[in-house]
Amino acid sequence: MAPNRLRAPAQAERAPGASSRYLQEADRLHIADRLRDKASVRAIAAELGRSPSTISREIRRNRHPGNGQYRPYAAQARADGRRPRPKPGKIGENAALRDFIQDHLDKRWSPEQICQALRRRFPARPEMHVVHETIYQALYVQGRGELRRELTRALRTGRARRKPHRQAASRQPRFTHPMVMISERPAEVEDRAVPGHWEGDLIIGKDGGSAIGTLVERSTRYVMLVHLPTGRSAEHMRDALQATVQALPAHLVRSLTWDQGSEMAAHHAFSVATDIPVYFCDPGSPWQRGSNENTNGLLRQYFPKGTDLSVHSRDHLDAVAVELNGRPRKTLGWETPAERLRTLLAA
Repeated sequence: MAPNRLRAPAQAERAPGASSRYLQEADRLHIADRLRDKASVRAIAAELGRSPSTISREIRRNRHPGNGQYRPYAAQARADGRRPRPKPGKIGENAALRDFIQDHLDKRWSPEQICQALRRRFPARPEMHVVHETIYQALYVQGRGELRRELTRALRTGRARRKPHRQAASRQPRFTHPMVMISERPAEVEDRAVPGHWEGDLIIGKDGGSAIGTLVERSTRYVMLVHLPTGRSAEHMRDALQATVQALPAHLVRSLTWDQGSEMAAHHAFSVATDIPVYFCDPGSPWQRGSNENTNGLLRQYFPKGTDLSVHSRDHLDAVAVELNGRPRKTLGWETPAERLRTLLAA
């Protein structure tokens, strides 16, 4: 094991009051430091609590054109330059565009209908093209004055102010027993050095009416399929998972990582019955179960989307798992998951 894997790298410190929505200067300095350490994009993203695509895009945009090095201070200066507020709106700066929109709102056209009409009426004039979100912003954002506020009565909702969507932080607790998040998972899980740590998920059938559970062991990529012939309620999931993991030696089932799907509402009862801790990914973060996401893609060769998955028997699921575990994997040095697991069992 490489020495620099023995301790987690320092986390980037966020300035007090800084918005977590945008990368800050401390984040960019952290990226530069970790790139010098030859850390991967995914590792940097995990340390900053960001999507890998965010980090990848940030690095790509702000590399020096000559030497290719990431420049954190130049990146911060560009970001600061893009963000001054208030910015003049497109509708407020274009009287013809504003009059067209106001006239059609008076006729009770929806913002989306207006946007399409603008593109048809003025195909060669991009300054007359807007998306419907721009119209909503002009109506709802206080102080802009781009469109008359009384025009909101012409909208089908009739609302004079926008109804906000719930944010992740304001959600009610999903399960009766608190979730243990992936950030609290032992470090040994991340580097795949210790076998027995599994990732799990569901693949869903036609109209959400059927499902198959999928389990992937992180170090060997060994796959097990969970039979759910009678549904995917929390109780069905708990019992089926328990029966599946009990087929393995205890030292090869050390933990389970899952997303926040309602099928895991009985996670505490599963942990009590099996002595296996369950860790939950952050919302909207499928890369935190990368091995399982990749495997689910492979399994769609056998279980296409839009089909009824309840027709597959336990024997058929076992046969599919055997076939998948018999495929050589590049990440395993062209060994198969079955060969890797046999080595562990023999040891």
